[in-house]
Amino acid sequence: MSQRILYNGLLYEADRRKQTLDTLSKRPILKNKYYLYLTEFFAGMAVMAVELGASRLLAPYFSSSQIVWTIIIGTIMIAMALGNIYGGRSADKNPDPDKLYGRILIAAVWIAAIPVVGKYVILGISALLIVTVNTNFLIWAAFLACMVIFVFPLFLLGTVTPSLAKYSMDNLDDNGKTVGTLGAFNTIGSIIGTFLPTFVTIPAVGTAVTFLIFSGVLLILGLVYFISAKTNVVKSAVSALAFILCGILGCSGSFAFWESNLLYEGESVYNYLQVKETEDDVILSTNVLFGVQSIMKKDQGLTGMYYDYAMAAPFMSGSMEKGETTDILVLGMGTGTYATQCRRYLKDVTVEGVEIDEKITALAGEYFALDPDVKVTTYDGRAYLNAIEETYDVIMVDAYQDITIPFQMSSVEFFSMVRDHLKEDGVMVVNMNMKGGGEGNINQYLSDTIASVFGNVYTVDVMGSTNRELFASDNPEMVNLLKRNMTLSDNEEVSAMMERVDENLTAYEGGDYIMTDDKAPVELLGMQVIDGLIREEIGYYKEIFRKEGIKGILNQV
Repeated sequence: MSQRILYNGLLYEADRRKQTLDTLSKRPILKNKYYLYLTEFFAGMAVMAVELGASRLLAPYFSSSQIVWTIIIGTIMIAMALGNIYGGRSADKNPDPDKLYGRILIAAVWIAAIPVVGKYVILGISALLIVTVNTNFLIWAAFLACMVIFVFPLFLLGTVTPSLAKYSMDNLDDNGKTVGTLGAFNTIGSIIGTFLPTFVTIPAVGTAVTFLIFSGVLLILGLVYFISAKTNVVKSAVSALAFILCGILGCSGSFAFWESNLLYEGESVYNYLQVKETEDDVILSTNVLFGVQSIMKKDQGLTGMYYDYAMAAPFMSGSMEKGETTDILVLGMGTGTYATQCRRYLKDVTVEGVEIDEKITALAGEYFALDPDVKVTTYDGRAYLNAIEETYDVIMVDAYQDITIPFQMSSVEFFSMVRDHLKEDGVMVVNMNMKGGGEGNINQYLSDTIASVFGNVYTVDVMGSTNRELFASDNPEMVNLLKRNMTLSDNEEVSAMMERVDENLTAYEGGDYIMTDDKAPVELLGMQVIDGLIREEIGYYKEIFRKEGIKGILNQV
């Protein structure tokens, strides 16, 4: 009985194999295994390119934190796993390569459509969650956006490998070699698909065109197959027309499509960049929805923001009272708001900056009137400190944006390095832009960490914002120096600001919330504060929605 079952099984497999070979014989292009390998290669390339493109599409709305990256990687792995399962079963059940290359065409068009509709999907999901979700808003919004936008095309691309394995095996004797070769081509394509968008296409032509480039490669794969097979002409023509339409519409849009006063919108290796002009200001933002990273006042007055408070640091240093030059280093230069203010309002200062994003430095000269004689080094702030021996009177740490706080610039080891690059009576000032959040919040972690390194720590909340400035020094006279040195300013606005800082300074006593290079959960902590801020901001609209429904929200808008 068992022998008969085995015999029938072998006959069945032989028959299925004959069906597969008959199907492939009708598609001459598939007799060339290199075309199958190229399909695997470009599919792997497209998957990684879409993954990197996903991070750039989401970053202007949800940041580029490790949390967002985790969501992107997780959802893509889900899509690929489901695609692998479906592709294998489909290839066994119906080994028709037309279906595989049809799926590749659909994936190509879907990916090409992402620049056209992706931003609207993100904002639509965000608007829906605002009135339905109470906690973890960023996580839910990013996760649902990934699921809606990216899972389906990557599910389709996940079917490629098992299907190609079915078509490319001649016999069971070399199946290991065949699968290994397919895997190698996929891996090599993935490597290229990782480096090419990051270092070439996104900085050069942007996220939208990057999606189009790699979706175009998939489209060509499918078209070549169907043209050679002389079948599915209508499907091929429709796919090509849809791709062209997406190319026209996708390249003409904006991440902040509701803005009408943008001077510049673009992307760099590190950031989405937006320069906006108002009647009084020119503003740099790396997020389309919130946040001001740099600002220039057209009347050259004080900004009314944390930069004004941070100017107290030079007054706390010993150099000003001694009549010596005050040397200032800014880690996170941006477009130079702090540097420009210090040079404008303070006497005898030198300022240099470190900015990891060279495109931001270029914008500083073009739109923000940063003096070209201000030295700006394109480098990571911590790596820069590690490479130099110079010491400074003031070091400004301003590398924190929304929840994208670099963990390597929030640890005991980093702040110890800052202290080592301060002169004997030098002062560090840190801009913390997410005050609040209850016990164990991100600012408490940062403050406790800094207090474990410096002998004297003071904080002051910035009026009308979520920012808090922290001043740290090993000089116990830092506050007395502020009181004495503020009289040296001949600008009434600056003197009034220094008095405000002096009146509201609070001595900080360190606690046990310490961050190290080994353990610095900055993104989860930051997300908790952002979550709280969002709840406060949308509470008003939630109440309207509860009473009047969506109509009430639309009336308010």
